[in-house]
Amino acid sequence: MATHEQDIGAGASTEKPSVPPAGAVRCSDAERERTSSALYVAAGEGRLSMDEVEERLVQVYTARYRHELEATSADLPAPAAASAGWRPIATMARRQLAAEVAALTGRGAASRRHRVVLALAAFAMVLFFVVTVTLALHGIAGDGPEHHDFGAGRGPG
Repeated sequence: MATHEQDIGAGASTEKPSVPPAGAVRCSDAERERTSSALYVAAGEGRLSMDEVEERLVQVYTARYRHELEATSADLPAPAAASAGWRPIATMARRQLAAEVAALTGRGAASRRHRVVLALAAFAMVLFFVVTVTLALHGIAGDGPEHHDFGAGRGPG
C-alpha cells in the first residue's frame, strides 16, 4: 500500500494547513486592501519606510486570519474617522472664506496680484447679484415686457 507522501510526489510540500486558533476569523480581500492602504498612508506620513511597507505587505497578503492581519498595522495610529454630512463642507468653506478675506484686507500672506484678482471677483459677484435682483424685481413688480410698447408708433407710413 502506498503512503500519502508517495501519492503527492517527491517534490511536493507535505506541510499541513495551520490549525486556526480558537475564535480566529479568516480575513477577506477587502480587509487586506484596507490594511495595505493604511500602510501606504503611513508611508506617506513618514511613519514607515518603503522597505517596511514592502515587508508588511508580504505579511498582509499571506495572512489568513484577522489577528495576523491586524498585527501588521498594530503599531500605527488608527485612521481618523471621517466626518459625515455638511459640517465638514461648511467648515472648509468658512476657512477658505476667512483666508480669502484675510488676503484681500492685506492681513494674509498673499501677493498684490492675488488681492486684485480677489477684489475683482468680489466686485463681479456683487454686480451679478445686483443685476439679477434688479431684473427679477423689474419682471415681477414692473410692468413686464407686454406693457413696454416695443415698436409702437413705428410702421409704414
